[in-house]
Amino acid sequence: MKFVDEAQIRVEAGDGGNGCVSFRRERFIPKGGPDGGDGGDGGSVYLIGDPGLNTLVDFRQARRHRAERGRDGMGQNRTGRGGQDLAIQVPLGTRVFDSETEECIGEVLTAEQRLLVAQGGFHGLGNARYKSSTNRAPRQSKPGTPGERRFLRLELILLADVGLVGLPNAGKSSLIRQVSSARPRVADYPFTTLYPNLGVVRLGPRQSFVIADIPGLIAGAAEGAGLGTRFLKHLTRTRLLLHLIDIAPLEGSARPLEQARIIADELVAHGEALATKERWLVLNKSDVLDAEQGAEARRALVEALGWSGPVFLISAATGAGTDALTGALMQRLSEIQHPLAPEQDASEADADAASGWHPLD
Repeated sequence: MKFVDEAQIRVEAGDGGNGCVSFRRERFIPKGGPDGGDGGDGGSVYLIGDPGLNTLVDFRQARRHRAERGRDGMGQNRTGRGGQDLAIQVPLGTRVFDSETEECIGEVLTAEQRLLVAQGGFHGLGNARYKSSTNRAPRQSKPGTPGERRFLRLELILLADVGLVGLPNAGKSSLIRQVSSARPRVADYPFTTLYPNLGVVRLGPRQSFVIADIPGLIAGAAEGAGLGTRFLKHLTRTRLLLHLIDIAPLEGSARPLEQARIIADELVAHGEALATKERWLVLNKSDVLDAEQGAEARRALVEALGWSGPVFLISAATGAGTDALTGALMQRLSEIQHPLAPEQDASEADADAASGWHPLD
């Protein structure tokens, strides 16, 4: 299925039904009085969270969504039937904006969450409502009000606990294949990954987390080079980032220190939300080095960066070191508050900052 993370749609709530003007007409009751009923309320439009969806591709074709109109009132004090609400299924993590005002209407973050995006019209009033001691035969009624009409911009931001960043061919897709059941494409050329992938890492009963793999970044991505930073927004809701570095790059490729600085610069250029997020170094492709060479490469890079945060030496191809990495991630995630949870107190925030991301010089 094609991955689409933005879409424009039009939603139309149903109009309220009109009130009825009617008089009771029965044998032997010559002056029965008014009996016009009210109309029904118009249906509203809701967005509903569906954990089975992970793309907005369906909205590229179905752009107009309309709820049912309320029925008009009838004689004998019969109220019109209310219009049926329209429920639109969207992926979890969908953010909704009014296209005309750029107002953020809300976000759909949990399964079965209902977000009202267009309110149905209010019902009209029948002439029975206007009967009084001085107006015994009212002939006025009130029409239903129109339902809301809106142009909406849907923006999908994937929900994940851990995000992977790195240059093309750093091994992000290989890592997510190794530690989860996700099967993104892996090949020996750059930009194999063209859209984000999610994988669930399971370590035991009730011990799991979601990891997100986005297309690789290159120098100048913030200005649009390569695939740009279009997909970096999918990492804004993660709790920490894994910065993958090819510890044994091919001849002519960026050296490990250069790889680290390129990605750090692009995160800073994208904004503070990612630049200050906790980040771990993961040195990949240790299988092409012996133990002594791998340890020396790790020591040299950590020293050159002045890095004081967590560092892991792994091989995504063989799985070496990945168990230790996922175990440490599970432990750390249990300590970090999710970005969507209520704000933590200052002491907890300070503790997270002290043990987390270390800026590059």
